[in-house]
Amino acid sequence: MQTLFGFDNLPVIEHAVATVGSYDGVHLGHKVLIDHVVERAKLRGGKSIVLTFEPHPRITLGKADGLKLLTTVEEKRIILERLGVDYMLIIPFDKAFSQLSHDTFIRDYLLAKLHIEELVVGYNHRFGHNKSGDYDYLSSSGIEVTRIDQQLVENNKVSSTIIRETIERGDIILANQLLGHTYVIKGRSDNGGFIATDSYKLLPPAGCYRAVVNGLESEISVVDGGIHCQENNRELTIEL
Repeated sequence: MQTLFGFDNLPVIEHAVATVGSYDGVHLGHKVLIDHVVERAKLRGGKSIVLTFEPHPRITLGKADGLKLLTTVEEKRIILERLGVDYMLIIPFDKAFSQLSHDTFIRDYLLAKLHIEELVVGYNHRFGHNKSGDYDYLSSSGIEVTRIDQQLVENNKVSSTIIRETIERGDIILANQLLGHTYVIKGRSDNGGFIATDSYKLLPPAGCYRAVVNGLESEISVVDGGIHCQENNRELTIEL
């Protein structure tokens, strides 16, 4: 998978099928949608693109109080690559971008710069300044649009909010069921085996957890402000 930053100097992406969103956690509901993007791109003989935001829109809009994220951009990249996505395009979500109208975003970015042929959206997808764009508008924009219904796992709704709640109470088993994959934590340990995580990264309650670290069975300790592990001074991918 290739990672792109912004809309300048883009490669030529033929018959592009895309989806746009924060996709925090890249959970089972997101996976159904992203799988559809990958499948539709293959049927068109084209490429799949997931457009996501950095930083999270709530941070730019001054609404980050209490915000905890399931995935950093790097963690999201790991999961999307496993799903077979061709491109992850990171949109720098600054004040100027947040003011774009939905029609400007469609016309000047998705169509003029990416030449999107098909867009796959979630059941409640809205976009543009003040979230003024919706499925009905997209359907009349000249792009083929597919809408994916909300997903359930054993009668549980799948959403990033619900998954955050399960992790906050330490129920990693249920969280992973709703995610559809292990909970990923990416970081670099110092000489003492301590990983200082992003201030917005959601960690489970303090305690010891069995984990897979760089592909090997191990154990980590969650402490205030980060994680202790048995690996020193290394880039680590931890999966709970």
